[in-house]
Amino acid sequence: MTVRVRFAPSPTGMFHVGGARSALQNWIFAKQQGGVFVLRVEDTDAARNKPEWTEGILSALEWIGIARDTYEGPYFQSAYAGEHRAAAGRLHDAGRAYYCDCTREAVQARTGSQYQGYDGFCRDRGLPPGEGRALRFRTPDEGTTVVVDLIRGEPTFENKLIEDFVIARGDGSPVFLLANVVDDMTMGITHVIRAEEHLPNTPKQQLLWDALGVKPPVWAHVPVVVNEKRQKLSKRRDKVALEAYRDEGYLAAAMRNYLMLLGWAPSGDREIVPWSVIEEEFRLAEVNPSPAFFDEKKLRAFNGEYIRALPVDEFVAACRPWLTGTGTIAPPPWQPEEFDADAFAAVAPLAQTRIAVLSEIVPNVDFLFLADPLIDEAAWAKAMKEGAAELLDAAVAGYTALESWDAESLKSTLEAVGAERGLKLGKAQAPVRVAVTGRTVGLPLFESLEVLGRERTLARLRAARLRLV
Repeated sequence: MTVRVRFAPSPTGMFHVGGARSALQNWIFAKQQGGVFVLRVEDTDAARNKPEWTEGILSALEWIGIARDTYEGPYFQSAYAGEHRAAAGRLHDAGRAYYCDCTREAVQARTGSQYQGYDGFCRDRGLPPGEGRALRFRTPDEGTTVVVDLIRGEPTFENKLIEDFVIARGDGSPVFLLANVVDDMTMGITHVIRAEEHLPNTPKQQLLWDALGVKPPVWAHVPVVVNEKRQKLSKRRDKVALEAYRDEGYLAAAMRNYLMLLGWAPSGDREIVPWSVIEEEFRLAEVNPSPAFFDEKKLRAFNGEYIRALPVDEFVAACRPWLTGTGTIAPPPWQPEEFDADAFAAVAPLAQTRIAVLSEIVPNVDFLFLADPLIDEAAWAKAMKEGAAELLDAAVAGYTALESWDAESLKSTLEAVGAERGLKLGKAQAPVRVAVTGRTVGLPLFESLEVLGRERTLARLRAARLRLV
């Protein structure tokens, strides 16, 4: 039997990091088993679906390494409406489902509670199909439904506690429970690996598989992903869109490594490991069922490690969208003609050790490409205290007289200027750094001045001095 797994997102918004984690787990499992990964887009919510969301799913999957030529599909759930209706008809004809015209208000009036489930009022009324009549599945009165789960063991559900649930609406359209089951049957899905939030639906779906005469798939419900307050990640409250992390400058390799650690870990005391190790060692049965904490600070640290491990030429190429404003990246504060690729290449090794996400490259190097630096006024106030004007005058004089414009000469000159005023280098360079770069922190100062050049450096020091008059 060929293993077939599926990832079935809905195109109703940005791509959730929890969904990306599930996609990777399905994809790796299929590869390990020599099986097939199927992408099915559940697009039946016509009011919320948008074509751009579908394209977003495809591009997000490709970004994290699930290329379009490595999976079957995408299939669209809306194309299988006929199969859904046919399955509902078979269940009704077999006596496994019945029509019901009860309103929510009528059920509440009979049960005396808005929280109690459906009371089975229409089970034996023999209603034919009709406008406004939903089709309900006839849940067995006795026995249990056992869900064999690779991660959670064998959760057992008493059938008497499962209400007769709706499988088709009053207009004949199937609900998610039935459509999902029929799609999996149609596509020959053998293993369903999905988020824990679907576990409560699983006994109902397994009953549908049994009623339709098909052996259920192997289930595996991976842990819910939570925030630092141990609340389920929510797009209304948390930063969950994979595209947002991509556009901020997280590397795909770092993201997919981190996502795979949400509920699982490779052997040994390791977290950052080659992708080939993850592909080889990942085991569904080893996934921890407890909620998995999505720690953005840890992800950021991961990303910094991956950035520092890049060969410099790859780092330069990775930064280019932020330096040129291409793709989905916001344009930088300089004009395209002001960007100097050679200047950036000169400082790239210095910047590579200081940033954790690629978007941080802009404030680290903007001083190189702007006619005038962007002055941080708080930094200015902190650096330009008493004595700053005289120090800038001395720095201009010393730098003007330099024969060799190199980092070591620039450093020794400013050290001497500071020593004459009883200042250590750290204190002496603060006014110079703010005058030239606009900030109190950034790349190593003297290497930056070397790349910026004599003319531009002196012009900025003089402009800062005039501002202090």
